[in-house]
Amino acid sequence: MYQINVDNLLKSGAHFGHPTSKWNPSFKKYIVAKKNGIHIIDLQETHRALEKSCREIVKIVKSGGNVLFVGTKKQAQIAVQESADRCGMYYVVERWLGGTLTNFSTIKKSIRRLITLEKESGEIYASLTKKEINMMERERIKLADLHRGIKDMKHLPSALFIIDGNHEHTAIREAKRLGIPTFGIIDSNTNPNLVDFAIPANDDSIRTIRLITETISNVVIEARGGTIDDMKSEEVVNVELESSTDNEEIVVEEIATEIVEESVEETKE
Repeated sequence: MYQINVDNLLKSGAHFGHPTSKWNPSFKKYIVAKKNGIHIIDLQETHRALEKSCREIVKIVKSGGNVLFVGTKKQAQIAVQESADRCGMYYVVERWLGGTLTNFSTIKKSIRRLITLEKESGEIYASLTKKEINMMERERIKLADLHRGIKDMKHLPSALFIIDGNHEHTAIREAKRLGIPTFGIIDSNTNPNLVDFAIPANDDSIRTIRLITETISNVVIEARGGTIDDMKSEEVVNVELESSTDNEEIVVEEIATEIVEESVEETKE
């Protein structure tokens, strides 16, 4: 199985949590230290949680299930779409429509409408005026943006993989109501119990999101019997990291490394 190690996570900035004033007390077990007013996430816990999530996803995929990737926040959209496309799974990167899961029959009607509008040479356009055609074109573009990642999804997904539990709370709530297992990257400002399989990590870092979503994608590919090219960790972590308001410009990798090493030594003692 394709794996990443703690060093990969460290280089991607996965250990940076939110300011201590914004933390969720339920996240305490995943916090290893505080530095400059920021919680530092225990990457050993992150690594263990990621491996556990991968094992469960393998079971789901090998039994014929599908995974729906959800990442509608700006930092996650590109990585989520690319990772889902790589492994042939579905995704939602625009606005999550309420009822996407709990009212899936209505969503399927909307998708059928999109498919109809995409058939520009069909009878639907035959007797329309130019103004009416333009209106339908705008409708087509809107539906295409909302449904492009789930247009071919005929049934409810077998699992949900989300980025940021607070941001995707509606999707999580719908999945839980239907008994669909939930996986996700959860930061220190979020209750990790929101999802069934929480991966404690920085959910504002583009590099961290890409690293973890690509790992999930590779696991799905292997579970379906496919093969992946060997990836160098540098190819993942060298993606440019955009600044975030909550995880404020902390360029202290040396300090973070020391913290992780100290926590490992304390564990050994």
